[in-house]
Amino acid sequence: MTAATDQDHTEHPGHPGTAAPAGEHSGDRPPAQDGSGPGRAEKETGRTPHTHGKEADMPGRTDEDSPGGSPRPSGAPPGDAPGRGGPAGAWDDGLIARRVAEGENAEQFTAVENRPPGGPATTPMVYDRPLRSRLDALRELVGLSRARLDNRTLAEAGRVLDEAAARRRHSGQHTVVAIAGATGSGKSQLFNMLAGVPISETGVRRPTTTAPIACSWSDGAASLIERLGIPPRLRRRPLQNGDADPQLRGLVLVDLLDHDSAAVHHREQVDRILRLVDAVIWVVDPEKYADAVLHERYLRPMAGHAEVMFVVLNQIDRLPGEAAEQVLDDLRRLLDEDGIALGEYGEPGATVLALSALTGDGVGELREALGQFVAQRTAPARRISADVDAAAWRLRPVYVTGRRTGLSEQAREEFAARLADAVGATAAGEAAERAWLRNANRACGTPWLRLWHWYQDRGEPPTGRLPARARADEETTARQRVEQAVRTVADRASAGLPAPWAQAVREAAARGAQGLPEALDELAARHGPPPGRPPRPGWWPVAVLTQASMTVLQFVGGLWLLGQIVGVMSPNLGVPVLLMVIGIVGGPLVEWSCRMAARGPARRYGLEAERRLREAAAGCGRARVLDPVAAELLRYREVREQYGRVVGTGTGAEAGGS
Repeated sequence: MTAATDQDHTEHPGHPGTAAPAGEHSGDRPPAQDGSGPGRAEKETGRTPHTHGKEADMPGRTDEDSPGGSPRPSGAPPGDAPGRGGPAGAWDDGLIARRVAEGENAEQFTAVENRPPGGPATTPMVYDRPLRSRLDALRELVGLSRARLDNRTLAEAGRVLDEAAARRRHSGQHTVVAIAGATGSGKSQLFNMLAGVPISETGVRRPTTTAPIACSWSDGAASLIERLGIPPRLRRRPLQNGDADPQLRGLVLVDLLDHDSAAVHHREQVDRILRLVDAVIWVVDPEKYADAVLHERYLRPMAGHAEVMFVVLNQIDRLPGEAAEQVLDDLRRLLDEDGIALGEYGEPGATVLALSALTGDGVGELREALGQFVAQRTAPARRISADVDAAAWRLRPVYVTGRRTGLSEQAREEFAARLADAVGATAAGEAAERAWLRNANRACGTPWLRLWHWYQDRGEPPTGRLPARARADEETTARQRVEQAVRTVADRASAGLPAPWAQAVREAAARGAQGLPEALDELAARHGPPPGRPPRPGWWPVAVLTQASMTVLQFVGGLWLLGQIVGVMSPNLGVPVLLMVIGIVGGPLVEWSCRMAARGPARRYGLEAERRLREAAAGCGRARVLDPVAAELLRYREVREQYGRVVGTGTGAEAGGS
């Protein structure tokens, strides 16, 4: 490659101080058919065949060839030509000229657009309100999601936001259109045909185009072309002033490299520029229009960009009869299978045309369609909108769910019930109820029964106190119940959520579960029934007094009988026996009545103890687990609403599936 480049540079005709090879004359060199003629060095090495920035002398170029129309002696630098590169000219950095030999009368043209200081100012892009709203929503969506999604997932959305901001800073009066195609499709020939002059090199050598070339039809597009990374030496202007061709005024046409080139860096350049241009003209030929690489790598992924896409079937001059229409219909079928909408009946979609860049057949129709497209000045915004759609579609799996999400009230209640079971709320309530009944029996029972209970209860802990859960198996069982309750509520809360958000919900529940069993144990000790005797109702003194009276009657009757036996009192068995029977029967009867009356208060006392412990366990579980889970669900609902704004639904209902 280097040797060929150096040879082309030394053999360039008209170069000062360079002699033509033997047997050749600088003005009689035939057109190169293998791409090795003049201009090859410029294409392959990225430099123009001239010395020190001076324009090379062109054989056959006359004074009338200068767009300024002023005579210029051969070999004079471009700055000497009025209206071209002089102080009064529009382009103060000179013209980069090159020779494209096509036939005997080669037409010379090249010019670089570089607006001088003090030139006309460009008008920045202004996006409409819906697009601005979608971009703001996408920016908010990315900000809310950074803590939950990895950078790779959000990379495309971030790139779209950056490109939208960058494009907005540049001219809104220009539309950048790239001509893309495969090797040998004739895109460079079409590029030259649209420009009206042979700007881009064409030939049978593959790849012919080795660097992207830009052609601008009006002033003020320099920053846009710089954004594409195209250096000034590869920027051109049409042969006539862009003002003389108002149909394409505002157009910036870029001839790309072959997207199927064997050189990896060529394909990388194509991919990079395709992400930056406002529209694309895909040039296909009858042989490669169904190429899988084109459809699978470019057309199908860019199906959402149909409104800023032209698909041109070139080289129809090679198809006989109705073959061109048949191939064109098959191309439309393939595009439809790719999901690309076709704008055939006025609806938004891709423009599909058939032409021949060699004969010019159909080029006028493309020029007219391209002129109308550029005149609308909406291509940049439509491209950004399509990029937003594509980014939103890629993000759909991490935001959209097909079912209702959230934590139902039933799931919350079941979680609280599981924690209550783990902390032993039911058992605590039953224990409190039994303690109340036991205390009632002791207070209202007969002295003999109380003496028996006292004997049985010696060595037992005071009534009304919860048994300590000190055994290892009980603690292990309680911890397992708590962990199971947390896993269950986390699974229910994350059910139906996209994977990243479901993972965030489960992680929030797991963090809250740390230390939860210990906290529940502390609550059980603090909110259980107080130690000691349970409180007594108001009727208890009356019952105790009545039971004491029954005991007194038993003692009086017994002493009376004893006095009669020893002869101290007169014999009369009826009254003392009656008193003893009343005391003996009345004591148990009073005890039974008190037990029946104590069931209601004991039940209420146990339920109250269970309720306090359940509420304490539920509050602890809510603060440690349910609230963090609810915060994650709320964050998901927020990003879902923002995603709905991004896709244009306005709310997250349709996008979120709930």
